[in-house]
Amino acid sequence: MPETLRIAAAQSTVYEDPTDPALLRESGTEIRRLMREAAAAGARLVHFTEGAICFPSKRILSSLGPDEVGPSDWTKADWKVLEDELDQIIALSRELRIWTVIPAVHPLPDARPHNSMYVVSDQGKLVARYDERMLSATKVAWMYTPGSRPVTVEVDGYRFGLVLGLDVLFPEVFTEYDRLGVDGVLVSYCSNGVGSNGHIGIQTRGIAAINTSWISLAVPANPGAGLDAGVINPHGEWVAQGPSDSTPAVAVADVLRADLSETGRSFRQRTRERIGS
Repeated sequence: MPETLRIAAAQSTVYEDPTDPALLRESGTEIRRLMREAAAAGARLVHFTEGAICFPSKRILSSLGPDEVGPSDWTKADWKVLEDELDQIIALSRELRIWTVIPAVHPLPDARPHNSMYVVSDQGKLVARYDERMLSATKVAWMYTPGSRPVTVEVDGYRFGLVLGLDVLFPEVFTEYDRLGVDGVLVSYCSNGVGSNGHIGIQTRGIAAINTSWISLAVPANPGAGLDAGVINPHGEWVAQGPSDSTPAVAVADVLRADLSETGRSFRQRTRERIGS
């Protein structure tokens, strides 16, 4: 098992119209460019923001809209192009021999889709899927089916948990992954809000320190998003960040096994057992 694992957190342009094939193609092209940049930097894993291919707008999809939000009409989405872009991302993972974590909408036959993260191995295989669990009021009322379980994935001997969207606001999600013995958590987050996301960086730094865990935070590169992608070490410190000028880019860092505190984790486990939590 290597003592270090190089990972890349991506910040990429996010569009909100799943009915526009040109925008979906543009997102896919940018994602693949960033995958190549991550691979050229020696990353074994590259991790993208929620909504990387598309962050569907509740108004564009509304069956009552766009002036009134109502149940999403997912037949409006260009599923053929969405699937093709995902297929191209999978194929490039195999070509570059790099692991890719790519959020995408996951269709269900008889229900609203999941808001999901796909994990693609360096062999070009879909090996895991995580579905956002802590949905916003809008997402759960009109758009998505919530997920039901944590998901971990192992890359070169390092275990990562997956966190998507508003999951990031719930410390118990990270505590659950701490119990599962992860080395780090891959957080993909996107918001329609402008300039109001600075607290997400603060929270993820605190959670990393509390759980002595690495965190990779992938976010949009859109102007005014108020947050940059990056990698946080188990002491709650940024060790790599993307540019703050909304440039699509990857932040590359080495996850160091020596920085992982097994003493802290053992203490937490013993204390939880003692108090029965």
